[in-house]
Amino acid sequence: YSNESGRASPGRAQYSRKLGSPEAYQGMLLMLQTGGRITRDTLLRRLVEIQYTRRPHDLERGSFRVRGDVVEIWPAYDERAVRVELFGDDIEAISVIDPMRGVTIEKLSRVPIYPSTHYVTPPEKRLAAIESIREELRERLGQLESQKRLLEAQRLSQRTLFDLEMIQEVGYCQGIENYSRHLTGRAQGEAPPTLIDYLADDALIIIDESHASVPQIKGMYRGDRARKEVLVEYGFRLPSALDNRPLTFEEFESRARQSVFVSATPGPYELGKTGGAFVEQVIRPTGLMDPEIVIRPIATQVDDLLGEIRLRVALGDRVLVTTLTKRMAEDLTDYYRELGVKVEYLHSDIETLERVRVIRDLRRGVFDVLVGVNLLREGLDLPEVSLVAVLDADKEGFLRSAGSLIQTMGRAARNVRGTALLYADRITESMKKAISETGRRRWLQESYNTEHGITPESILKPIDEGTIGALAMAAADYMEFSENDDPPPGAADLSKFGSLEEIEREVARLEKQMNKVAMKLEFEEAASLRDQIAWLKKQAVFS
Repeated sequence: YSNESGRASPGRAQYSRKLGSPEAYQGMLLMLQTGGRITRDTLLRRLVEIQYTRRPHDLERGSFRVRGDVVEIWPAYDERAVRVELFGDDIEAISVIDPMRGVTIEKLSRVPIYPSTHYVTPPEKRLAAIESIREELRERLGQLESQKRLLEAQRLSQRTLFDLEMIQEVGYCQGIENYSRHLTGRAQGEAPPTLIDYLADDALIIIDESHASVPQIKGMYRGDRARKEVLVEYGFRLPSALDNRPLTFEEFESRARQSVFVSATPGPYELGKTGGAFVEQVIRPTGLMDPEIVIRPIATQVDDLLGEIRLRVALGDRVLVTTLTKRMAEDLTDYYRELGVKVEYLHSDIETLERVRVIRDLRRGVFDVLVGVNLLREGLDLPEVSLVAVLDADKEGFLRSAGSLIQTMGRAARNVRGTALLYADRITESMKKAISETGRRRWLQESYNTEHGITPESILKPIDEGTIGALAMAAADYMEFSENDDPPPGAADLSKFGSLEEIEREVARLEKQMNKVAMKLEFEEAASLRDQIAWLKKQAVFS
């Protein structure tokens, strides 16, 4: 699990969040091999059963098309498509093709086609699940009607019956994961299947940025539970939706048998698990040292920092400034901007796509100074930054703990001129620990550099929009999860966008359309557009 999530699992701790049953997923695997026998109708039926959609013309992920005795399949998990050529009931040839051009890339003797979604269920289990859902619906409707809550009862009945009809006809519905308890045959309250269940028993799990990841895993269950209870209470979901949940921390611990915790500032939990023992990796092959620490008084911090900013900007460097409050971040930004400094601020109220653009523009040199609150600690790799300033560093608390200070100052460790400027009127215990640890690491690196004749050099790193997007989200104060991780009806296909700017234009177009239909009081269509916008924004930063 990493809180710097990649494309495959955007922002989500999939090791502890729910997935479909691995037994059903593996059991629905379609294995095709050259020389094997399968009728064309059977092949098409099997593809539909594992949630592939038939398309008449253009292929897209999770779909297939038929041209006579040739079936082309684009697996949902692959960049390339598969062409299966039949001669009667025999598989004559299997090829990997470019889905865009249709050009053969290589020939295969066999190929496994995995289900398009993890939420697949064999037909016999699906029928049993449908009956089980109906039984729960009857029971829940009886409870709501006995409480005279007829609106909630009607809402729940309409939604659930529609979902059941979809499951019965096509084997899938939007939000099918909310019925996972019935589909997997698990008992009430039992932990749902997660990615850990798909791993080998001896798999090694690396928990990156564990000082932040471990608390996130602990909080996921409680946050999910609070939201689902509201949905159940007001008739949006059956009570069994509560079992479509992340693992509790105790369940996660019991499943993650072999783990490596990675952090520059390990927390009490990790150190407690190891009895205080840890393996240290503080030597950088680049020779770069942790930043030099300078302490100055608070009284003149704003004007003093202005002078330091001008010196760094003259060198072509960037500056990060961390404040205690959002209000101070905004006011400081306004003040410096009036004095001619190219500065922006960043905090959790800033829209997701805007955060991506701010981080990108900082690296590109569109502006020189970024002011934030708690967004500049871990996950931001900005080699152009040579100065990190911490205002009011002696105000003890979460934002000024030893771990937070080390993480914050570490943002300047990618530049050979790296400096951490702490404004404080006294040396707190947290500052003392952070200064001591940073000094120890500097001494180790300096000794290594002297021994091996290494001259430190700043990191040179290309500006990658996808990575910046993931890092900006990793630095956010919070992450919102929609009830359903699947794209809402009508959502745009991300593959058609070539850049972040194109996605922004699509979001702007949808927002304009949403406002227009809302003015006409067409609220259902407006809500649909709102869901599309929210989903597109959430997915875009991980594309």
